[in-house]
Formats: sequence, structure tokens, C-alpha cells
Amino acid sequence: MRSACLASAIAVAALAASSPADAKGCIKGAIVGGVAGHYAGHHGMLGAAAGCLYGRHRAREQERQQQGQGRQAQPEKL
Repeated sequence: MRSACLASAIAVAALAASSPADAKGCIKGAIVGGVAGHYAGHHGMLGAAAGCLYGRHRAREQERQQQGQGRQAQPEKL
């Protein structure tokens, strides 16, 4: 019981300290990674951390692609 309260307090503190813009892609990746890690030998926390990192990486890639497409769609001025 005590460890569950401690883990909850740490999770709440971590969520309060992070800004929403930094979490783009992290939450979805953490959920998928946590589930996969749980089923792959009860390593849910490790899977969630890895999923968060991968989710942020993919979100940044997609953002860069969208920015690149926006630049190509604008006609050049002569």
C-alpha cells in the first residue's frame, strides 16, 4: 500500500512538472510500450519509457514532414 501511494505521488509530480507540448507523442507511445513490456516479461515501466521516447521521435518526424510540405505548397515570388 505504501509503495502504491509513493508511486502515485511520483507520477502526479512528474505529470505536473511536464508541459503539454513536450508530451506530444509520448503518452500514446508510453501506453503501447507499457502494455508490450508487461506482456514481454513484466517490464512495463521499461516498455513505457522506451515507448515514450519512440513516440516523441515519431511526433517530431511527422512535424518536420508537415513543415516541409507547407513550404513546398507555397508558390515562390519572383
